[in-house]
Amino acid sequence: MLQYLLRRLLLVVPTLIGLSILTFTISVIVPADPARLAAGPRATPEMIETVRQQHGLDQPVHIQYITYLENLVRGDWGTSVISRRPVLEDLQRFFPATLELVLAAMLIAICVGIPLGILAATNQNRWPDQLSRIVAISFVSLPTFWFAIILQLTVAVGLGLLPISGRLPAAEAPPETVTGMFTVDSLIALDFSLFLTSLKYLILPAFVQSVSALAIITRTVRGDMLETLGQDFVRTARAKGLHERRVVYRHALRNAMIPTVTMIGLSFGFALGGSVLVEAVFDWPGIGLYAVQAALNLDFQPIMGVTILVGFIFMMLNLTVDLLYGVLDPRIRYS
Repeated sequence: MLQYLLRRLLLVVPTLIGLSILTFTISVIVPADPARLAAGPRATPEMIETVRQQHGLDQPVHIQYITYLENLVRGDWGTSVISRRPVLEDLQRFFPATLELVLAAMLIAICVGIPLGILAATNQNRWPDQLSRIVAISFVSLPTFWFAIILQLTVAVGLGLLPISGRLPAAEAPPETVTGMFTVDSLIALDFSLFLTSLKYLILPAFVQSVSALAIITRTVRGDMLETLGQDFVRTARAKGLHERRVVYRHALRNAMIPTVTMIGLSFGFALGGSVLVEAVFDWPGIGLYAVQAALNLDFQPIMGVTILVGFIFMMLNLTVDLLYGVLDPRIRYS
């Protein structure tokens, strides 16, 4: 196990280097002048040339990449042209909001999707199964931005049950920063009123973010449970007179969870990198919205920083999923 873990961690380094080469190449290919953007719209040619020399943009491309990689290792992820702040500082500011949103969305998807998939599998071709199919197909087919706007108009504006956008009311101060996630930080501070307020602002965007993963998890659990319930060891357990609940949850579910864990890991990674639509509609200040604003302004340093961060997290998620296989099925051996 330890050797496998070390080998996988070592593979992260060349993968991140390849990802950085890809993003850096794209930033070079795009027909834009970073020096002109950094100098500002009213800069003279002399000022632009000075900025180009200061940032090493007059050097050959391979020298620029080596310099970027050296700075990256030292913790210097560049500076945003728009915010004029270090990219690493911006990521530390915006990433916790995205992480809070995605964690809440995946919690909803797992807590609803797994029971719904089990219910569908144990009631094959009956109304619970048909209901799960309708829910899964509907949620997969819904355009995220359209669904978000509809919920805003109905739940937030029409019924007034939840806030329409943002993370907190404008007049309310956020909790003292520990994790950057308002719900967690308010609990750490034992400020339950602020926790409930931040939770209200989180529910609607988290639910919208969860629907795609919820549908995928439901269909995966249903299919794997149906396959597992038809295997010999399940029939043997039933023949021994074990209670049906124990057969389903103790024997069948654990064996059916390996593909589901894979889908949960992939869904988490995709949600982390694809939260921009939800963040844009709900004005949620996360890295998705940050990256899109940077792309619209041809601000390459934040784009590269977000790409490397999300890529690293995606690789760690894949490693975690692979390690969980051994927990779910002790027969699996790592080599």
